[in-house]
Order: sequence, then C-alpha cells, then structure tokens
Amino acid sequence: MTTTSAKPSPAMPGGPRPRAAIAAKTLRTDRWWLPSLLSGGGFGLFVLYTGIRCFFIQESFWVEQYHYLTPVFSPCISEKCPDNASDLGQWLPASLPFFIPLPILTLGILTVFRLTCYYYRKMYYRAYFMSPPGCAVNEPAKKYSGETRFPLIFQNIHRYGWWLACGLLMINTWDAVRAFHGADGDVAGGFGIGLGTLIIWGNLVMLWGYSVSCHACRHITGGRLKHFSRHPVRYWLWTKVSKLNAKHMEFAWASLFSVIITDVYIMSVSAGWITDLRIFN
Repeated sequence: MTTTSAKPSPAMPGGPRPRAAIAAKTLRTDRWWLPSLLSGGGFGLFVLYTGIRCFFIQESFWVEQYHYLTPVFSPCISEKCPDNASDLGQWLPASLPFFIPLPILTLGILTVFRLTCYYYRKMYYRAYFMSPPGCAVNEPAKKYSGETRFPLIFQNIHRYGWWLACGLLMINTWDAVRAFHGADGDVAGGFGIGLGTLIIWGNLVMLWGYSVSCHACRHITGGRLKHFSRHPVRYWLWTKVSKLNAKHMEFAWASLFSVIITDVYIMSVSAGWITDLRIFN
C-alpha cells in the first residue's frame, strides 16, 4: 500500500484557504445579548437580596406559632436562634463578626453548589465574563484554558457540593413537615395548614426539582455504566433524571426566586407585618 500527498485543488491554489477575516464582532442580527442581560440581572438581584438578608437583616426568620423557618436560615445553629428552631443544636455564638453571616453553614453549601452548577456557569460566564457573550459572538479573551487552571479548576467540586446540598434539603424537608403546625392554642398545637405551609412546600418542590435534575445527579444514577441491561434499577432512575435534566434551567430559576418568596413571607409574618392566612386550624 502506498500513500500519496494531497495535491492542491484548482479551487484552492497553494493549499487550503485561511479562515475568513471578519471584522464584525458577530454576524448575528438577533438580540443575542438579551438573554445574558436578563439572566445576569436576575441573578444579581438574588445575590443582592441574599447578601442584605444574611449580613444585615438577621432576624424575623422564625414564626413560633406555626413553626415556620425560612430556608435561608435553616439549619439554625446559632445561640441567637430560638430553641424550637435549633434541631441540630446551637454551635455558633449569638454575636458574630460583621463579616460572618448568621446562616454561614447554609450560605456556604449553597454557594459551593449553585456557583459550580453547570447551568449557572453558562449563565455567569456569558453575562459577567463574556466568555463567550453568546453563540457565534467573539469573546474578549485571546486564550482559552477551560477549567483546568486556578481558580476555575475548583468548579470540579460541584459533584461534592451536590451531596452537601442534598443533606441540606433533608433538613428543609423536615422544616416543611413541621410547618403543618396548628394554631388551636394548646401546647402541641395540633395539625394545621396555612398559606405559609403551602409556600414552604412549593419552595421545597422547586429545590428538590433543581437538585434531582442536576447533571451530577444524572451521572450518579447512570454514569460509568457499561451495560444498562445489568443495572435495570439504575437505568430506570437515569431515564427519569434525564427527563428532569431537560428542565434544569427552569428549576434553577424557579428555585432561586421561590427561596426569596418564602423568606419574604416568613419574615413578614414573623415581624408582624402581615398575618398568616390559615386554611385549617
């Protein structure tokens, strides 16, 4: 067998043509910048609200009468927390330095999990770093090293952040169960449902939907399997998670703002600004 070198074709004298020199930033004529503008602005509002709430408004997070605990401050592990809201104990002193938020455990886990999320990476890479600003749009950076160097190499801890977030969700689930607390005046309180109960459960569904639809969860259920036929249970789970994974972006945004809605409602009831609308007891 012999090999021959390729000869330049008449259409390409001297060899392949160089890439077209396009001076324009992009040839796209649609509003490619709008999704990044909206997502970057929405995420920025969430960060702003969470920062103000965790560092400067560290009260009105618990409604004793109905056992409503906002997910922003759950688990409540400070001596500042009421006894009934501290199921995991009170590890932190009531007075903390100004640069340490009261819900430091919750904020730390969610920061690791959310910031390393595949969808959020796409969002803030485009909206804040312009890397790239959009499909078929030139980016300012001249070199690309992916996520193999400091500090972006830490994005790989996402899979571990997923496990921590699931542990946090188990605590949020217990908080949601306790929100079925009545207001009949006796010591136990009995069973009851209020608008706050429904809001807490709606937020919990969004949070679980976001976590279960995560790419890390999809990999855990069915990743690294060579033969699906030998693992029918994991294959079944993988197919279900894959369907949810297609809605991961929707869950990411829905859970982001459901947390804010839940926190605002519980803060309003706790501070006495509004009264919880009771549906039963």
